[in-house]
Amino acid sequence: MKRTYFGTDGIRGTVGQFPITPDFMLKLANAVGHHLKLTDPRPQVVIGKDTRISGYMLESALEAGFNSAGVDVVLLGPMPTPGVAYLTKALRANLGVVISASHNPFDDNGVKFFNAQGSKLDDHWELAVEQRLDMQAEWVNSASLGKTRRLDDAIGRYIEFCKSTFAGTLSLKGKKIVVDAAHGAAYLAAPKVFKELGAEVISIGCSPDGLNINQGVGATQPQALVQAVKTHQADFGLALDGDADRLQVVDHTGRLYNGDELLYVLAKDRLQQGQTVSGVVGTQMTNKGVELALAKLHIPLVRAKVGDRYVLEKLAENQWLLGGEGSGHLLILDKHTSGDGLISGLQVIQACLRANASLAQLLQDVSLFAQHMINVKLSESMDWQHHAPFQQACLALESSLGAQGRILIRPSGTEPVLRIMVEAPDMATAQQSAAQLAQLLN
Repeated sequence: MKRTYFGTDGIRGTVGQFPITPDFMLKLANAVGHHLKLTDPRPQVVIGKDTRISGYMLESALEAGFNSAGVDVVLLGPMPTPGVAYLTKALRANLGVVISASHNPFDDNGVKFFNAQGSKLDDHWELAVEQRLDMQAEWVNSASLGKTRRLDDAIGRYIEFCKSTFAGTLSLKGKKIVVDAAHGAAYLAAPKVFKELGAEVISIGCSPDGLNINQGVGATQPQALVQAVKTHQADFGLALDGDADRLQVVDHTGRLYNGDELLYVLAKDRLQQGQTVSGVVGTQMTNKGVELALAKLHIPLVRAKVGDRYVLEKLAENQWLLGGEGSGHLLILDKHTSGDGLISGLQVIQACLRANASLAQLLQDVSLFAQHMINVKLSESMDWQHHAPFQQACLALESSLGAQGRILIRPSGTEPVLRIMVEAPDMATAQQSAAQLAQLLN
């Protein structure tokens, strides 16, 4: 069955437009609450949010919806998405709820859920909730209504958890680190984590006003971080996105490293520590250069569909620990159940300290391929899978690239667009090849 409301990462959209409205959120929470009560007569949920001004409105609606179904609520306030995942498990709650639209602009918002183990829920759970949404809402009687309380030390608990993932034998004393929280959910936690581990911290993107989340800062706009690292002559720069589950890293030269490269660094560090790395999980978009470099370390890479939930599924299927996306959403499952930009940043810096090497030195064996992607709008009558000239051109290009490149053709899940990505040894070849394929569909 196809989901109506849930996308690849919860429910997301423009605030004030269906379904990101108070009435829908109230009904959604009521439906989720009754679904939880199928297995627990008195469930408890925790709710965290990023710094968007609309978070107040949606939080109130969700709180009322859960209470109306007889579910108790714990409010965490502004909290990184992975912090909600951690506290859901730590508090033995039935469900974790995050109000966020991640890296989107402030006038978007959304909601996503974690199970009792702090992991994202699967498609079957989301389908069951959607079926419940089609039913009439049920309000419990007054004696059975849920209660709400606020967890005052939520941020402090999460900070201690993050610090616990960093080796106790290491310190950040003498290191200068620029921390960019995208004016988002980690604006309090991120600087404190690195300060308490001994670093001198320069904070940018840590002054949210409800409207400036992801605006000119953060993992999706890292130019401010690059400049700050150069200006302050810092050792590292770390940029998070609005809900702090993804990471971009800048070294002392101002060079930016993406999630594909960081995944390689984490895998290599484990080998150097004498640990076994049976394999890692990337996505269809993971750079082929990283795959080839991992192969030289005898570490296989398995590709999942784009989306961290699909990376997580492949990790569980193979019983592996490391996976991630080029966007910087990294999964380190022996440290946390979900992607965590702060913990990923700590692990990357830890790898550099252990090896007494820079990121560039740790990545000297990785030669990234050039990647170029074109989005082609398709007419309703266009059947690209049976378009003979297009398919023949794809086969010919794959043959000519051989081991020196790759083609990825995938339709968008949300709009009538075909994404054509070509990987090649140089950008000119990648751009020209992608353009030639796109031209065949115009």
